[in-house]
Amino acid sequence: MRTQNDTPEVLDRREGPHGEVVLRRHGGLLQIIANGCFLMDTSDGRSERRLIDAALEALDGRAEPSVLIGGLGVGFSLAHAAADPRWGRITVVEREAAVIDWHREGPLSALSAPALADPRTDILKTDLVAFVNETCATFDALCLDIDNGPDWTVTEGNHGLYSPAGLSCCARVLRPGGVLAVWSARPSPEFEGTLRNAGFQQVRTEEIPVARGVPDVVHLAVRPG
Repeated sequence: MRTQNDTPEVLDRREGPHGEVVLRRHGGLLQIIANGCFLMDTSDGRSERRLIDAALEALDGRAEPSVLIGGLGVGFSLAHAAADPRWGRITVVEREAAVIDWHREGPLSALSAPALADPRTDILKTDLVAFVNETCATFDALCLDIDNGPDWTVTEGNHGLYSPAGLSCCARVLRPGGVLAVWSARPSPEFEGTLRNAGFQQVRTEEIPVARGVPDVVHLAVRPG
């Protein structure tokens, strides 16, 4: 017998320049769906928080480091960064206006309101690929949580971010000794090789267990000093 909680409730549906994005409530969870494909929900967040912590640890005590977070998502990474006083400037790039609205005025504000109110936080509505190509700003850490990772992109155009050319642009916005941390829904040995070929050093992968299936991972790499 089906219950009311078996059927997701659509809270908002938007058509944007990159297709449809939907915010749903399923039981106690909020879910983001892009072009009919599940992207993320509010069920856990361990790996998204680890993305931030692993980058900070790899900076090895650098004072008030700045971080650029690629992708706002459900807000786990931003909220975790803002909860840590060791971070300096926190910049988030998100290309979907709907996602930003859901955090500023909608149901996702329950996760991110303190972080959005933090004076260190700046939310930029733009595409990350365009941003790293065009900005003159540099950061101590770049934490990417774009799509489902290097081997399983859902949104057209995101694959280029994980290519040698895309990683070169990522390196350009990092200060010497800066850290690139990349979230992925599954391990990718091939991506480790791509990072090394792009000139990054100290390349390694951390696995974060999940309730079912293959672990989430965080790929870490350092721009040479």
